[in-house]
Amino acid sequence: MGQGLWRVARNQQLQHQGYGGQGYLTREHGRRMAANSAPGTSHRKQAQGGMDIYHLLKARKSKEQEGFINLEMLPPELSFTILSYLNATDLCLASCVWQDLANDELLWQGLCKSTWGHCSIYNKNPPLGFSFRKLYMQLDEGSLTFNANPDEGVNYFMSKGILDDSPKEIAKFIFCTRTLNWKKLRIYLDERRDVLDDLVTLHNFRNQFLPNALREFFRHIHAPEERGEYLETLITKFSHRFCACNPDLMRELGLSPDAVYVLCYSLILLSIDLTSPHVKNKMSKREFIRNTRRAAQNISEDFVGHLYDNIYLIGHVAA
Repeated sequence: MGQGLWRVARNQQLQHQGYGGQGYLTREHGRRMAANSAPGTSHRKQAQGGMDIYHLLKARKSKEQEGFINLEMLPPELSFTILSYLNATDLCLASCVWQDLANDELLWQGLCKSTWGHCSIYNKNPPLGFSFRKLYMQLDEGSLTFNANPDEGVNYFMSKGILDDSPKEIAKFIFCTRTLNWKKLRIYLDERRDVLDDLVTLHNFRNQFLPNALREFFRHIHAPEERGEYLETLITKFSHRFCACNPDLMRELGLSPDAVYVLCYSLILLSIDLTSPHVKNKMSKREFIRNTRRAAQNISEDFVGHLYDNIYLIGHVAA
């Protein structure tokens, strides 16, 4: 990505110098240089795709100014958006072109907090010589370490002072981070039930329909591939949290955490039944209502019917 941005910037500079009559290159020389830097059709399309940004910069730059396209000339929000797609390596490559921007601590602070939404160090007085650029590199390194070995990754964050040794702080970090491998995260949460407890309490399911709330839950805490004690633990914790977030709804529907537990299991089984290509005879709405109300008799038929419609139209709750 960083190299692609560099080539687009260089290509636009050559075109400007070769065809605008303002640079030191001749028209033919500029044409040859552009051809050498963009041998493929796909690359030419990429260069053309950057013309809007180029013209914006050209209008804002003085005629005497030369050099690579400077992201500092763009609105800060657009610069952050562009650079947020780069990893640590590509950001270092980009900094060779946009040196002033690469030293902007506000940029690195924005990149840190947009990728890792919560770190204990954010709420502390920064130590002498603190740099958000250095912190970004440490967060990137720690995430890669976590994706190889979760325990070593968490220990790395703690050793650098990024995270406090607290289940609540670790849970907040996991909840606000999307760069962690979900398979490794599932293994870690299965071993650290104290962190799992705090992670569940961070979810707010108020006024959410049960299947949609279950989908959100499993997007943060991925369900195991097989049934077992860990899946039962997840559903139990979800059921209690859902009831705690919707006390009025629970009283209105006459539901308890045990009843929500039964509904969640029914939704998971229905999801498998309707989405699996190996199941030829799909469960009908009438069958789902009958089977569910047999396990939880106080639940209304209309409510169970709406649950079936949601799974049928939207899909699996734990995909």
